[in-house]
Amino acid sequence: MSDLLGWRKKFGVVTPSTNTIVQPEYDDMRPMGVTNHVARMYIPDDPVKSDDDFNELIRRIDAALEDAVRSVMTCRPDHLVLGISSESIWGGGLEPSRRILARIREQAVDIPVSQAADALPAALGVLGVKRRISVITPYFPVADQHIREYAAAIGYDVVRTCHLSRGSPVLIAHTTASQLRQAVMEVDGDDVEAIIQFGANLPFGRQAAEAERWLEKPIIAVNVATYWHALRTAGVADAVYGYGALLEHH
Repeated sequence: MSDLLGWRKKFGVVTPSTNTIVQPEYDDMRPMGVTNHVARMYIPDDPVKSDDDFNELIRRIDAALEDAVRSVMTCRPDHLVLGISSESIWGGGLEPSRRILARIREQAVDIPVSQAADALPAALGVLGVKRRISVITPYFPVADQHIREYAAAIGYDVVRTCHLSRGSPVLIAHTTASQLRQAVMEVDGDDVEAIIQFGANLPFGRQAAEAERWLEKPIIAVNVATYWHALRTAGVADAVYGYGALLEHH
């Protein structure tokens, strides 16, 4: 007998306590019969004014992982989704995401896991992106090296980056549509095949879909890629509209 509402799949979602974008975006992308169940990784909404402050924020997020996973596993989800992207790539290449998976496996032994580090290369692959990408984040410049090392590990060259340096974890979600549009224009060019976005609290899902229409190239929001990865890995092939080509056609 299956869950009455989550009769196809129950997703356990882990995201920081300050994040106000993952839950509504994931729910908006949720097909009938799939349910999302969110556990919060406690972090304070302290000001972020420097690279050192941002490194401390990543440390706090990382330290909160196990408690949130333990909590969400009590609802017996079929699939675990990591609604945080920086932790997956912080430290160089693919090794950070592998360490995270090993830690999650101590709490969630038998279920599939979707995280940004795996979802983004899968999305780039199905969209036919060969090599050259640009990146938008809400992070501080300290993120640049981590992102470039991660991109190199999955076979891509980063042409340009835009780090919005938002002033606190909560303020990431207050980024305006105008600021996001300006960031897209800043990193785009004829030398760029696709634009990807990190930062799960950045409200970029629908903005990315809009930018795809007028730039006529893939614009991949991290929440869209991660949720798409979870759906497709779970065998849910429904087309979801309003969030771009990835969910509509792949």
